[in-house]
Amino acid sequence: MLLGFNMLLWTSSVSEEHFPIFDVLKKIGYDGIELPIFEGTPEQFEIVGKAAKDSGLRTTAVCILPDEKHDCLSDEENIREAALGHIHWAIDCLEAAGGELLCGPFHQPLGLFTGEPPSEKQHSNLVGVHKRAAVYAADRNIKLAIEPLNRFECYVMNTVDVAASIVKRVDASNYGLLYDTFHANIEEKDPVGIIAPNLGSINHVHFSENDRGTPGKGHVPWEPTIAALKYGGYDGWCTIEAFGRALPDLAAATRVWRDFFPSREEVYRFGHDFLRETWAKA
Repeated sequence: MLLGFNMLLWTSSVSEEHFPIFDVLKKIGYDGIELPIFEGTPEQFEIVGKAAKDSGLRTTAVCILPDEKHDCLSDEENIREAALGHIHWAIDCLEAAGGELLCGPFHQPLGLFTGEPPSEKQHSNLVGVHKRAAVYAADRNIKLAIEPLNRFECYVMNTVDVAASIVKRVDASNYGLLYDTFHANIEEKDPVGIIAPNLGSINHVHFSENDRGTPGKGHVPWEPTIAALKYGGYDGWCTIEAFGRALPDLAAATRVWRDFFPSREEVYRFGHDFLRETWAKA
């Protein structure tokens, strides 16, 4: 298991002031960090990536689509092209940082709903955009991991099965899905049972507690989840994702209205030790 930590616990825009955190995470035992790519330029991410590498950390990244003018589902070609352009920009930033995998819900803008289930046309539009994004990413030796989210954040892709069907249609070796324990806890009939049949499509994992707090302090079934991944042969990134109230815009987007942990340090220290030990015992 490669264990990473998502920098969204501190910021949505990593800069020099956050570089000391890299050394702390490396000393604890993390293999890498996950960078939010929500703004900035490749030149800025090159500096961030060098600092991570100097600390001995590898990098992955997460991105979203910013608004309804960037939507892979749209019937309007210019809007789909804008979505593709945004994904390309995120890939360029990650390449500059020396990163290896871009994940996230880059299929539709968050919080955008029609009141109806996704249509086949919308899924076809999505596949068309992501096929091209996968080619662009592959040329830069970068993997893509699309993330199914719970029904309160999006509607086109809520379950692992639906995401796996998109992965199959995109049909690219560098394109897979992100299994997130938080979203699976909400949407799946069997959050653990869904792993084994879809391991061939899962190329990234987010370890996130049921309340978005410290892994191991809630009711996510960690032992069977980790056993399903480990004995299924998964050997990719498992990245801790936790959210607090420090970033008002992110807190609003993720519906974080109260504190889920006494300190950030508990999240990255206890989370690391708990997950390493659980993986070793599985």
